[in-house]
Amino acid sequence: MLVGLSVGNFCKILASDAPAPGGGSVAALSGALAASLVAMVCRLSIGRKEFDQYSNTLTDTLEKVDALSSNLLKRVDLDTEAFNGVMAAFKMPKATDDEKKIRTAEIQRSYQEAVQSPLSIAKECRDVLFFASKIVGKANENAISDLGVAAQQALAGIEGAIMNVQINLPSIKDDKFKKETSDQIAFLLAEGRKLQHTVYKHVVEKL
Repeated sequence: MLVGLSVGNFCKILASDAPAPGGGSVAALSGALAASLVAMVCRLSIGRKEFDQYSNTLTDTLEKVDALSSNLLKRVDLDTEAFNGVMAAFKMPKATDDEKKIRTAEIQRSYQEAVQSPLSIAKECRDVLFFASKIVGKANENAISDLGVAAQQALAGIEGAIMNVQINLPSIKDDKFKKETSDQIAFLLAEGRKLQHTVYKHVVEKL
């Protein structure tokens, strides 16, 4: 498992000529790091008297971002597995018409999985940004820069994941699937950037 590696070893594998892990796994890791930073800000705020009035919001946010961090870490490996599925489909036999038909169907199925994986990453990174924005002005301002970094990382996760959707989308023949996916990524990108701006604006004003 990639997430079980040291940071140094993960980077070495990432820098190799292997096609995976790649940008999708890095996008998932960016989101996991962002969620962990939001969790840290919550933990640095919960139990402090000056934030008692926001205790419920902070506790709920902490629970949600801890779960998102865990999910996104899993997606580091899942995204690599999805890409490997595409590679495996292309290696299927194609000597007969039946084999060609089966191979083509499997290629299409695996491409859709390769799109769904980074799309899920983008959605969860958007969720991280949503919860980061919920604690703006309600958390320990000694950690305000950490909240800002979390927002930057989460947006990078969204944008990076969407690039990985877009590179695979043209290979899919299902026009309905392509249209629905394109609409989703446009929405996620717009919403993510809006949420990131909310956090970033507050952080800059407080620094």
